[in-house]
Amino acid sequence: MSEWKKICLVNDIPVLGSRRVGRAKGMDVAVFRNDENVVFALLDRCPHKGGPLSQGIVFGTSVACPLHNWTISLADGCAKAPDQGCTPRFKVKVDAGVVYLDSAELASHAIDLVRPVAGPACKELANA
Repeated sequence: MSEWKKICLVNDIPVLGSRRVGRAKGMDVAVFRNDENVVFALLDRCPHKGGPLSQGIVFGTSVACPLHNWTISLADGCAKAPDQGCTPRFKVKVDAGVVYLDSAELASHAIDLVRPVAGPACKELANA
């Protein structure tokens, strides 16, 4: 049985927007709200180049990555064709206007994933 952690109120998430949830280990989780007040949660990392999905534009049940405009499904975390790849999703429960995430998932799910380092500095760091 899941133990749920209270995150925020649904109304604390902007319509067609998101909030970030920090974790003790691993990258933040992005909690999204669409225009029908449905709430979704994904790792705040695009599967393409690691862009912060929490800064993307929400439309329907998708979010557009702010870096390269990849369309990511909020329901399963997967990129829409022709793009490929998925970002981990997290279980969400909404009860009486309160958003909850699964505590065990927050503590253990996708904690090994990191945001990629891009750009010229990447080579320089590798040679250091």
